[in-house]
Amino acid sequence: MDDMTSPAERRAWMGVLARSGGDAIAARMQALPKLPAHTRLRGPETGLVMVRGRQGGDGAPFNLGEMTVTRCTVRLANGTLGHAYVAGRDARQAELAALLDAALQMPGLHAAVMAEVIAPLAEAEAARRDAIARKAAATKVAFSTMAIMRGA
Repeated sequence: MDDMTSPAERRAWMGVLARSGGDAIAARMQALPKLPAHTRLRGPETGLVMVRGRQGGDGAPFNLGEMTVTRCTVRLANGTLGHAYVAGRDARQAELAALLDAALQMPGLHAAVMAEVIAPLAEAEAARRDAIARKAAATKVAFSTMAIMRGA
């Protein structure tokens, strides 16, 4: 990772890629200039990870259950490594996310990938979340109003 990229920035773009489907990522990549050739170092391979939880957020940890995860690691021709872990079995998503992770670490490609892939995917994700929030707000029940209506 170059000195200009902070771990928080990388975490943010990897989160967007992990929450976007392989088809959505591939569609956004059409607008990019040709990316450097890459070699798969690991995967994409699918496996299980144990999801842990804590009661109340700070209680004793417990095993909540297993989750399917696909991971991939690629190396660009210049030696830059890209890694990705995505929920589910979408091998294409994992490989594309790893490729874009590597490309985003290259100063010459960073701005283009951010503008053409990451920003639009983040906007689409925000729109989906907003639609879900609006739908949930429409079903909100005001319990204080119900108590008044019953004459409590």
